[in-house]
Amino acid sequence: MFSFFKKKPVTPDVPAPAVPTTAAPVEIAPALVPETAPESSLLDFDMETADRPEPKASWMSRLKAGLSKTSANLSVLFVGARIDDELYEELEAALLMSDAGMDATTYLLDALKRKVKEDKLLDAAAVKGALKELMIDLLRPLEKSFELGRHQPTVMMISGVNGAGKTTTIGKLAKHMQAHGQSVLLAAGDTFRAAAREQLMVWGQRNNVTVVSQESGDPAAVSFDAVQSGKAKGTNVVMIDTAGRLPTQLHLMEELKKIKRVIGKGMEGAPHETLLVIDGNTGQNALAQVKAFDDALALTGLIITKLDGTAKGGVIAAIARVRPVPVYFIGIGEKIEDLQPFNAAEFVEALLG
Repeated sequence: MFSFFKKKPVTPDVPAPAVPTTAAPVEIAPALVPETAPESSLLDFDMETADRPEPKASWMSRLKAGLSKTSANLSVLFVGARIDDELYEELEAALLMSDAGMDATTYLLDALKRKVKEDKLLDAAAVKGALKELMIDLLRPLEKSFELGRHQPTVMMISGVNGAGKTTTIGKLAKHMQAHGQSVLLAAGDTFRAAAREQLMVWGQRNNVTVVSQESGDPAAVSFDAVQSGKAKGTNVVMIDTAGRLPTQLHLMEELKKIKRVIGKGMEGAPHETLLVIDGNTGQNALAQVKAFDDALALTGLIITKLDGTAKGGVIAAIARVRPVPVYFIGIGEKIEDLQPFNAAEFVEALLG
């Protein structure tokens, strides 16, 4: 078991020249020297950090600051409030403004009214506490540890629309995994945009990680080659970046399905994780993305980025009610440490205070 909060010295970046290959034009970024995998057959990013209070405190302070725009309209409602219909109406408006969606908003309000009546809650602080409990119960099913070590390699297919922060997120995850003794290989499956390929190559050089890419190549072929390379080298994790897709671009969504099928031909049972990176700023549009990509690819998890710049963080509640795909990680900034495992209790505490 290991956690993002555990710090480990990382070998300094030592850029190396590209490695030639006999295959059709494939560029290889500096190779990562494989580290010995831990003996346990199952590793995960554990969210338990009670023995490391300082990093936890630091993360909570950043999370509260990041969610301040979303929480501003919610937490203020309970300051000296009377428990009446006006409070419920204001709470409904605040939840909808945070993009919790009508389904989650109705569910939370109905459950809150029942709890207030059954427990005979008379003051605003008690009602706020009841709402916290209800929100945690709603979001807790989205918690899931990110497991590594069950497969060799663990193959991850990562999708998302342009601008969601997908490639940057891949770089952050690669850095975290390295810090915990995992060797990583990246595949630049976004062959349509040279900038995307170059961005991933930069991350590879920065982290001293192998990057498999082809200029204007077939993304499915690049993905297949990456899986084969990962198997041959004994790499722990293969992460495959795919081109940004809008759910309405049906022909491109079909190509994503093809990439997934080809990955499965490269390794039985792969990809082991099919992740979607979504921008927290997009609100209800994020929910539409989750539905579309889940229908096409059967998602195993989500990564929600840019929550620090949005007042729409309530979309996680909408996801929990409508399409409860696990949320592995949330991002509230540009730094490596600003991407952390999703924890329902922490999220609600930051939201409601």
